[in-house]
Amino acid sequence: MNFFDQPLKRFPLTSVSDYRTMAQKRLPGQLFDFLEGGAFEEITIKRNCEDFQKIQLKRKVLRDVSNINMSTEILGQQIDFPLILAPVGFAGLYARRGEVQAASAAARADIPFSLSTVSICSMEEVAQKVSKPFWFQFYMFKDRAFSLELLKRAEAVQCPVLLLTVDLPMAGARYRYHRSRQKSHFLNFLDAMIHFPWWIDVYIKGGPISLGNIPTSAPKLPNLASMRKWMGMQLNQACSWKDFEWVRANWKGKIVIKGILDPEDAVMASKVGADGIVVSNHGARHIDGTLSTISALPSICDAVKGRLEILMDGGITSGLDIVKALSVGADACMIGKPWMYGLAARGENGVEEVLAILKNELKIVMAHLGISSIKDIHRGLLVQA
Repeated sequence: MNFFDQPLKRFPLTSVSDYRTMAQKRLPGQLFDFLEGGAFEEITIKRNCEDFQKIQLKRKVLRDVSNINMSTEILGQQIDFPLILAPVGFAGLYARRGEVQAASAAARADIPFSLSTVSICSMEEVAQKVSKPFWFQFYMFKDRAFSLELLKRAEAVQCPVLLLTVDLPMAGARYRYHRSRQKSHFLNFLDAMIHFPWWIDVYIKGGPISLGNIPTSAPKLPNLASMRKWMGMQLNQACSWKDFEWVRANWKGKIVIKGILDPEDAVMASKVGADGIVVSNHGARHIDGTLSTISALPSICDAVKGRLEILMDGGITSGLDIVKALSVGADACMIGKPWMYGLAARGENGVEEVLAILKNELKIVMAHLGISSIKDIHRGLLVQA
């Protein structure tokens, strides 16, 4: 019996929050804190979710909703509903070869999967085991030769979209995770032993554990802490809009700039030739005290709607949130933690189930609002304060 299936007899899984609860039970505390925690006092990470609750929608009745079409086109790709799996680093630590499992689930759901630069599975492994093309998230590293190698590898496996992530000049002050790391080696070892099924699944059946997209010239990185430290040393604080020209010259596919919170930056993205942007605060994982993404979205849409495609992430936990984000002006949404909860809870099946929940919730909300097509979701649905 697959160990992922055993708790289902005792634990109901009906919403994203249920998968979060199961993920917390399955994972060692330090690993869950790394996924869940934000920067400083985690005010913005809370607002990413709470600010969705302030948005109210108009309900229309006696509309024909017998044939609801949730499909849409994003960046030249027809997808089953307006959702993309956002890149999440180290996903392969949360379930055996986690990136492959998540990419497989996304392919069956007919939506894009985005592979992180700091994934456990390499882009070649994912491409070999998942037939559908996936997006690749890209950081501009200090070593330009390394950056070029990544672009060439992503091109070779036919990634259609490059997510150029620009909102991480250096690692942030992540107090929750650092407190978790400061526990004694004995306590962390004991925690791992308590979660022994996870250890067997990831480290014994899912090894080797390494950063799959890092070149062989990089030093050996035996654990999460050393991987994060090495990654932090490679971040390029000198990266500027000028560097976008270099990326554009070396990438033939679509480029989406991820990490936009200010309308002026959105306008600049359109001017330099980006195909799209992701309105994102990196899940509030590295800086606190910024706008939530749903609060930043309206002014950005006012500035660049129609000039490039607008995605958003941060705080999406339900199909209702997807409708709210699209009503404000997003073309599609991205999720990180929800699919990771599914992965940690039930592996590939868990990711597929989370996506099915979100899609069903989206359909329910559209029906109750009297909407039969994604293109009919717009600001006219918003109740103005």
